[in-house]
Amino acid sequence: MNFIALKMLTGDRAKYLGLIFTIAFCTFLLENQTSIFAGVLKRTGSQIADVTDAEIWVMDPKTEYFEQTKALKDTDLTRVRGVEGVQWAVRLFKGSPVARTGDGKFAVSICLGLDDGTLTGAPRKMLLGFWQRLREPDSVVIDKAGYVLLFPGEPLELGRTLELNDHKVTIVGISDPPAPFLSFPVMHTRYSEGVNFVGRERTQLSYVLVKPQPGVKAEELCRRIEAQTGLRARTSEQFQWDCIRYYLKNTGIPVNFGITITIAVIVGVVVAGQTFYLFTVENLKQFGAIKAIGVTNWRLIGMILLQAFTVGLIGFSLGTGMAGQFFDFFSQKIATRGLVLIWQSVALTGATIVFVMIFASILSLRRVLVLEPAVVFRG
Repeated sequence: MNFIALKMLTGDRAKYLGLIFTIAFCTFLLENQTSIFAGVLKRTGSQIADVTDAEIWVMDPKTEYFEQTKALKDTDLTRVRGVEGVQWAVRLFKGSPVARTGDGKFAVSICLGLDDGTLTGAPRKMLLGFWQRLREPDSVVIDKAGYVLLFPGEPLELGRTLELNDHKVTIVGISDPPAPFLSFPVMHTRYSEGVNFVGRERTQLSYVLVKPQPGVKAEELCRRIEAQTGLRARTSEQFQWDCIRYYLKNTGIPVNFGITITIAVIVGVVVAGQTFYLFTVENLKQFGAIKAIGVTNWRLIGMILLQAFTVGLIGFSLGTGMAGQFFDFFSQKIATRGLVLIWQSVALTGATIVFVMIFASILSLRRVLVLEPAVVFRG
């Protein structure tokens, strides 16, 4: 009976291929959009995740996400260091100077000023040079994407010069950090250099990076810092989730992706369900003949489910393959680097396809189960 069910399925090639294409298209859209959605949200906290030396970020009480900074007082650093359980605490500056090349090309950049003594937060994945060279005067480490943006079509090379708000700096390293949410060049320098590049103000301290003492939990130390200093303290993971929640709440990202994902589900459910239903209706005489020779309803149910899940499996496999090829191609591009097909997206899409095929089967089963075998003898 299984062989007969598959022969019936492939008998009408047009509908058979149409079903597979519909499921494949639905799969591709779902995996593509959900993976990009997750990748874009992950980018919102990429600079936080890149700082692997510290476990806690201390900031102004009203700060909601990484891009939103209000300078702290220099005395806040001393106050944080005085909290019991703090192994060390260092400064971090964040600014947005304009970077200019010698030929006049310019771009707003993300400038991170690291503690002069420890260089905590320096990029660890270097393509050229060494982050330790940041101790040299007027030096910066720039990310590869920023270098390509400012020097398009030119090979990666150390020693090139830039102007950051009229301050001449030398590129001593090229890094490959996680892609930021905004496609700006990411530059690392020393704290004392960074505040000069942006322009000195009364207060400059953006964040305090903290490492707990051995045996002290980061969450517990955050509570101590907040209680003793009145500042906001978050673990790296908590701060990354703060960024994600902010963008979900205050931007159109979830709406835009949600619309596309909803359309993909509707296309899968409506088109695949309707096509499979019409396929079953057109084969009612064949099902009637099978019932007439004594095949039970349970066996018919098995035949229809086999047809549905055969189409679903082939379509899902093709769609996943297309999504994989899409991300494999675009992950090599500068603007879309870091966007990958995540396994959670594949699993979620697989569950959705199972739902679609169950829905399509239910529509078809209702007509088959109430079918009278005598229908095969009617003209």
